[in-house]
Amino acid sequence: MIKVAILGKPNVGKSSLFNRILRERDAIVSERAGTTRDIKKREVSLDDDLEEIVLLDTGGLEERDELFNKVKEKALEVAKEADIVLYMVDGKTIPDEEEIKYFRNLQKLDKHIILVVNKIDNDKMMEKVYDFYELGADEIYPISVAHNRGVGKLIERIKAFVPKKPKTFEVSEFEQEIPLEDLLFEENEENENLEELKEIKVAIVGRVNVGKSSLLNALVGEERAIVSDVDGTTIDPIDESIYHDGWNITFVDTAGIRRRSKIKDIEKYALLRTEKVLENADIAILVVDANEGVVELDEKIGGLIDKHKNGVIIVANKWDENSEEFHKFRDEIYYRFKYLYFAPFLVVSAKTGRNIDKLKDEIIKVYKNYSKRIPTSTLNKWIEEATQRHRIPTDIGGKEVKIFFATQFKTKPPTIALVMNRTKLHFSYKRYLVNFLRQKEDFTGTPIIFVPRKKGEKE
Repeated sequence: MIKVAILGKPNVGKSSLFNRILRERDAIVSERAGTTRDIKKREVSLDDDLEEIVLLDTGGLEERDELFNKVKEKALEVAKEADIVLYMVDGKTIPDEEEIKYFRNLQKLDKHIILVVNKIDNDKMMEKVYDFYELGADEIYPISVAHNRGVGKLIERIKAFVPKKPKTFEVSEFEQEIPLEDLLFEENEENENLEELKEIKVAIVGRVNVGKSSLLNALVGEERAIVSDVDGTTIDPIDESIYHDGWNITFVDTAGIRRRSKIKDIEKYALLRTEKVLENADIAILVVDANEGVVELDEKIGGLIDKHKNGVIIVANKWDENSEEFHKFRDEIYYRFKYLYFAPFLVVSAKTGRNIDKLKDEIIKVYKNYSKRIPTSTLNKWIEEATQRHRIPTDIGGKEVKIFFATQFKTKPPTIALVMNRTKLHFSYKRYLVNFLRQKEDFTGTPIIFVPRKKGEKE
C-alpha cells in the first residue's frame, strides 16, 4: 500500500488534515502545540476503484527538549518509509530558517513532497502562498482544513499515485483456458484463508508512566511508541498489529490516566479516547508499576475495565525481583483487584523482554475464553447440578424462585440467559453460579454474565 505521511512544525493543522482525509475525528486536535507525539496510522480508501493507502500523522518538528527531539526523530523516520510526504506549513506565517532547514532535509530523502499551505481561508490570503516558494517545492497546494477549502484538490492529487484495484473477471471469460478443477482448488484455498483470519483487539491501559508505551514496543518488536520519563507522553491512542501463533493481534497503547483533579486540558480528551478504546477492545492489559506497587488509581482504572466487561490480564511491568517477592506482590494484586479475581497475573520487563512471549500466549488463551460458547445441553446440566447443591433463595415475599432453563445468547464476554419464574436473583447466588461454572470450564481472564428473564420475555 502507498504510504502518505503528514509532516510539519507544531500547530500547523496536521491532525486536522489527517481527520479530514479519514472523514472522522480520530486524532486529537488542540490549539496547544505538541498535542500529537506518537505516530497515528490508519488505512483509508480515497476511492472505491483505488487500493487503500496508509495515512500517517506525525508529531511536530521542533527542537524544544528531550521529549520533543524524540517526536521529531520519529517523524523523520516515518518520512523515510513514506512514498509521499505532505509537508504542512501555516499560511499565516512566513518561512523561517528552521522551516527551510526541515524542508531541505526532507528533499534529500528523494521522496515525492507536496507542500501544503494551510489556513488560507479566503482569496485575499492567497498572496501569502508566494512566501513559501523559497522553500523550493515542486508542488504547492493552498488549503484551509477548517473551511474545507482546497482539500478536495489535494486528495485528488494523492489519488494519482494510488494503484487501481485489480479488475475482477467472471469465470466465463477464462474458463476455457483454466481447467475447472484448478478453479475449484483456488476457491477452496481462498475460503480456507478466510476461515483462518483471527483477530484480537487489545487495549493497554494504566496510569501515567507505568511503561505502557515500552510494553507496546516490546510486544511488536520495534520502537513504535515514543518512550519518555515525561508524564503524559502518549496522548492519542496508537495501535500496531502483530501476527502470533496464527492470530492477528492489534495492540492499542492509550494515554496514561491521572486522578481527575490532576487531569489537564487535552488529557481530558485522552481519557475519553481511552474509554472508547476499551469499548472496542476484546482484551485489556492493565499495567501496574512493579516498583511502586498498587495504588488507589490503579483500582479505579481496573473499574473501567470491569465497566466495559473486557477480558483482562494484569501485568506488573519493570519487574526484576525474586520469586519470594512475586508471591507477595501477587497476593497484593488479587487483594486490591477483588472484582478482577478471574484475571491472570504476569510480571514482565519491557526493557529486558522478560515474559513478553508468555504474555502474547496468554492474550490468545484469554481471548478463546472470552469468546467461548457452552452448548445449551451442557449448560443446563451444570445449572441443574448447581441448584441441587445449593437451593435458590426465596424472594422477599418468601416465594419460591425457579430456573426453568439456561442458554448462552452471546459471547465476548460469555452472557447467559436464565429463564425463570421471577427475574430477581440475589447477587450472591449469581456469584455462586459464576464460580460453579468456572470449576466446570476454563474461563480464566473473562467475566461471565448472567441475565435473569421471565419465560417468553424477549431481549
